[in-house]
Amino acid sequence: MRTQLSILTDDTTVDVDRSDTGYDAWVQNAIRAVNADAQRTADTHLLRFPLPLEWNIQLYLKDESTHVTGSLKHRLARSLFLYGLANGWIRPGVPVIEASSGSTAVSEAYFARLIGVPFIAVVPRSTSSEKTRLIEFEGGTVHYVDDARTVSSESVRLAAETGGHFIDQFTYAERATDWRGNNNVAESIFRQMSEEPHPEPTWIVTTAGTGGTSATIGRYVRYTQRATRIAVADPENSCFFDGWLGGNTQEVCDTPGRIEGIGRPRMEPSFLPSVIDRMMKVPDAASIATIHALQARMGRMAGGSTGTGLWAALRIIAEMRSRGESGSVLTLLCDGGDRYVDRYYNDAWLDAQGIDTAPYRAMIDELLDA
Repeated sequence: MRTQLSILTDDTTVDVDRSDTGYDAWVQNAIRAVNADAQRTADTHLLRFPLPLEWNIQLYLKDESTHVTGSLKHRLARSLFLYGLANGWIRPGVPVIEASSGSTAVSEAYFARLIGVPFIAVVPRSTSSEKTRLIEFEGGTVHYVDDARTVSSESVRLAAETGGHFIDQFTYAERATDWRGNNNVAESIFRQMSEEPHPEPTWIVTTAGTGGTSATIGRYVRYTQRATRIAVADPENSCFFDGWLGGNTQEVCDTPGRIEGIGRPRMEPSFLPSVIDRMMKVPDAASIATIHALQARMGRMAGGSTGTGLWAALRIIAEMRSRGESGSVLTLLCDGGDRYVDRYYNDAWLDAQGIDTAPYRAMIDELLDA
């Protein structure tokens, strides 16, 4: 007993206890709330795009617009909040701050309100008014910047000023998501494809904003030892394609993009070129023509990023047809078109941007009506 007391009273050992049982309980409740939201939400739908049966090629759209916050970014926001909570970065009463072109911020504002913390979205002034309305509807505050290239630096400044946490999707997207499974988008895709004619897609086509989705799917495909290849479609005025092509992690692009949610002016840390088999640089006019074709053929309006990926998927299908191959191709319906009615579905906006969709729409119709 004397020995034990000596150990306890020894003053040569430096001992600092920073336990915070109150915070630990708050984190547990916050994580429980985020996980409960996932349990309440059914998985998103897998839609089949109409192609002629005689082609023996199937095209699928993973409809991420059916998430409660309306986009693919709902999965990312959930993962980022769980990551920040598990790391002890998100704290009660302290604002969470994000740099975003809109959709991620909508989803993050939802989760911030769910666990009761303030949320500030740093967005380019060019962000669609419908997206900023949704951020505010979910309880977030919108902070505008005039130069889209400064969203991250301004988020860092705001975090320092407020004592908040910059959640930073562009750095943490690929590491916050459990790429081995746990109902990530890749696991969901292959589970839903299991009874289809070609259950293992020849190609999965994604687009890149952070690079987190292509990283998750690419890693999962390798981890589960599948032959599926990964293609990434990049819009105009984005550096991902050029950086991937030249192996330059410092690639930049100075011209702002017009396809919201994807494309970046710099190579982001979450973009992993090594998991990507193929990339395409897609003209903005082709992206927009493709969502108009999607609306005409399936009655669904989608955002421009969906058109970028779907255009690339149709190119791959045209190649497969020309070689007489069968199989399946899958891409993502990233978000709904109601967020872009004043842009991609607005002839005046298209004219002002000098975007002519007619040649690309003709190519799509030629392929699908052949």
